[in-house]
Amino acid sequence: MKILILFIITTILYANSEKRMYNLYQHKKFSKACDTGFYNISKYSKNENFVSLYAFSCLKADQIDRLALAITKLKKTKESRKNAVYFSIILMQKKLLYYALLDGYNLSKFNFPSTKHIISKVFDFYAQLNIDKVQKYYIFQDKNDKLLKYKLYLLDTKDLKKMIIEEIYNNKLIKKHSYW
Repeated sequence: MKILILFIITTILYANSEKRMYNLYQHKKFSKACDTGFYNISKYSKNENFVSLYAFSCLKADQIDRLALAITKLKKTKESRKNAVYFSIILMQKKLLYYALLDGYNLSKFNFPSTKHIISKVFDFYAQLNIDKVQKYYIFQDKNDKLLKYKLYLLDTKDLKKMIIEEIYNNKLIKKHSYW
């Protein structure tokens, strides 16, 4: 009897995790949706819709490193593989940009596909620079909107340096992204 009750509770919890993550995503609670997906990914690893929703949630929550888990699971359908490539590009650009800022690595020799994600935009701007000397920060103007700028810099924290990208519209900070 205890096994049957445990099975029923487990089944309800699994179903609720999928619905809960979808509802969180719909209500723009991306960080909570990403966390819900992260803690339930092993249960839904074969459900590529769940895995994609988890990855898009993490992407919108700026939890880019969590994309690696999704990338390895998205392979069965054309749409899933396309999503995996999209996530791979952003993850790789984030890692390379962080490496370049910390260690002075030259990105100008790379020519990657780009996306509309802020990391891709800033990566493309940074890769086009001829950097002779490392600067405290870099400011890039959006190609499509003259009032939108991106400020890129490193922030020292207790444990490690974080890469910060600020979105500035009409000289006002509208969003601050933090990556490591």
